[in-house]
Amino acid sequence: MTDLRNETMLILGDLIGFPTVTSDSNRDLIAYAESKLAAVGATVSITRHPEEDKANLLATIGPAVDGGVVLSGHTDVVPADEDAWTGAPFVAMRRDQRIYGRGAVDMKGFIACVLAMAPTFASADLRRPIHVALTFDEEVGCRGAPILVSDLLRMGPVPAAAIVGEPTEMAIIDAHKGCYEYTTTITGLAGHGSAPSLGVNAVQVASRYVSRLLELGRMLEHRAPVGSPYDPPHTTINVGVVSGGTARNVVAGECVIEWEMRPVTRSDSEFVLAGVEAVEEELGEEMRRVSDDVSIVTRTEGAVDGLESDPASAAVALGRALLGDQPTAVVSFGTEAGIYQAAGIPAIVCGPGSIDMAHRPDEYIEISELERCLEMLAVLTTHLSAVPRAGSDVEVRSNPG
Repeated sequence: MTDLRNETMLILGDLIGFPTVTSDSNRDLIAYAESKLAAVGATVSITRHPEEDKANLLATIGPAVDGGVVLSGHTDVVPADEDAWTGAPFVAMRRDQRIYGRGAVDMKGFIACVLAMAPTFASADLRRPIHVALTFDEEVGCRGAPILVSDLLRMGPVPAAAIVGEPTEMAIIDAHKGCYEYTTTITGLAGHGSAPSLGVNAVQVASRYVSRLLELGRMLEHRAPVGSPYDPPHTTINVGVVSGGTARNVVAGECVIEWEMRPVTRSDSEFVLAGVEAVEEELGEEMRRVSDDVSIVTRTEGAVDGLESDPASAAVALGRALLGDQPTAVVSFGTEAGIYQAAGIPAIVCGPGSIDMAHRPDEYIEISELERCLEMLAVLTTHLSAVPRAGSDVEVRSNPG
């Protein structure tokens, strides 16, 4: 295990060194992962973003038969404000039994564990394959995962379960909220600040729009399902960015609102979108009384369904076999697991590190968490090397340790 741990830390240092902020390319990291996986004999497929210099990677180790397991991670990271960091964000640093760097926990730590284990996977007598799935643009609406999952189902073989390695401190997560992301652009009519009635102030319209979003958010508090396991228990709306206008003496001609909702139920998302449509119709009608050259346009940046709890899930059974018969838990943050589930592939979220360390300066992952993940992957290798029981795609046995 010592050699695997050291190899994992070396790989993690390499991965952190690729500045795969979502706005930039991830192709160098994908090429790095491709070379490591191809070197152990994996079958590797690369799918590219249709317009940008980004790519997914899908690799299969083991026999080309149904019933394997997907190990899924996203390669993009959120931006890092270097002034807020103790060290350079994209240079891995080891201190106090931790590895620091942007993406260390979210979620290059998991990817490093998987790549470090690749030679072990390849040398095992696998009866069912291990699929390594690396995606782009998870942080901005999970744009890469639907393409990858579609490719996986189209090319085969069909896996029996997916483990999405977001940081959960190795807890088994079987449910989480959805994540719907939007950009609303309000185009008004610019003019001189001395005659505001002759223009349509997009910033002022935006303030009313945001107010109505917040009102919908308060209404959602009363729609929380009885016994909801989430914290908070209800669907939430968050307005993250509002930008518009040019000067205090100019009637603002445009304003952009970036917002999201995280629904507990599909009916909540339908409730919000119906409310937004009504608001846009009402405000748009008022704007057109001054000019026809105005608009309110909402673009969907990402609409990712949540992961729904399923006690009979093969992924949950697998997780318990790998980690012991522990209870499952839920989280409020979104992942790509719902995409796998919606495609008919049972999924759980389980990975090293704490989500509390993600998206913050001096992001880090505990080395002990990497070790726990490596132990899980070692047990997975044993499971997929065993002869499955009749009628079972993924053998489930008690955790030997």
